Amino acid sequence: MSQLFSPAHIGQLALDNRIVIAPMCQYSADNGHATAWHRIHLGHLALSGAGLLILEATAVEPAGRISPADLGLWDDSTEAALAEVVRDIRTYSPIRLGIQLGHAGRKAACAAPWNGGHQLRQDQGGWQTVAPSAARFAEGDAPPHALTKEELGELKQAFVRSAERAVRLGFELIELHAAHGYLLHQFLSPLSNQREDEYGGSLENRLRFPLEVFRAVREAVPASVAVGARLSATDWVAGGWDVQQSITFSRELEALRCDYLHISSGGLSTAQAITVRDGYQLPFARDIRQQVTIPVIGVGLITDPHQAEAALTDGDADLIALGRGILYNPRWPWHAAAALKGEVSVPPQYLRSEPHGVKGTFKSGS
Repeated sequence: MSQLFSPAHIGQLALDNRIVIAPMCQYSADNGHATAWHRIHLGHLALSGAGLLILEATAVEPAGRISPADLGLWDDSTEAALAEVVRDIRTYSPIRLGIQLGHAGRKAACAAPWNGGHQLRQDQGGWQTVAPSAARFAEGDAPPHALTKEELGELKQAFVRSAERAVRLGFELIELHAAHGYLLHQFLSPLSNQREDEYGGSLENRLRFPLEVFRAVREAVPASVAVGARLSATDWVAGGWDVQQSITFSRELEALRCDYLHISSGGLSTAQAITVRDGYQLPFARDIRQQVTIPVIGVGLITDPHQAEAALTDGDADLIALGRGILYNPRWPWHAAAALKGEVSVPPQYLRSEPHGVKGTFKSGS
């Protein structure tokens, strides 16, 4: 049997296969509210045959949005808007659903990528950003406000409240975003965390707030809901966050009943120097996987089904996440099943599209 199409578990969550659709920001919300774009975009991906679909980074408070058009889950109104999208997906797809909860910190208040991605002034629709320290991300950005201890407590509760809303909506998995230079990552890295209290300085101190947030979320939701974290294994900058620190963080998360780890990299510093190639982040996933017992998701320029299969059989990861590749080819799992002689769930309305040369690849997903 193909490893990619073998069943898997993340905590108590059972998956039909090991293909994960990674969170991908759409910059298409209306003041945090899901829109018709999300219904179309996520509905399309929910019919892909992947084992798990994780929604884009969803802000736990308005100031935590990467852009003014980011998805949010911070009040009854944003919850109700997302409930409509989830209901439509559930009507037609059995795919497992997760959501990534995050806060952009000093990388908030930016224009959408197709509008340049630069930080917006307040008169352009931006707002005061926050961070562990008053160190800006990019030259020309406004300095962020350094969070007080009282504000850290409020932010932790914001994550908890959003997680509780996610559970009410029926999400089966919650991923905390501690990667790509956003707030929790900003606490982890010595390049962005210049605090002199118990939340800065030593590795133990830099881990403290992200671990407090994780613990609070894990304790607030049922054990049946998988809770994990996405982390950047390295800043790709000398003297920054690196794989060894990521291993320590991963072990601490596992001790707090973390159900899985999703390994990415970079995003914290404009000085990063990344050598991009196919599967370039898989070695980081492998290094961390060797030091923990929970499942590890590998991601990063994985485009070919045989490449994904090899990553699993070689021990690089337990599951494979696709991002840009599945936007380009939303039926990637169908094609992978045909190439690897696997079996994939498809909507009954599409069963008759199975090519004659790969009979037995499709099964009804109703």
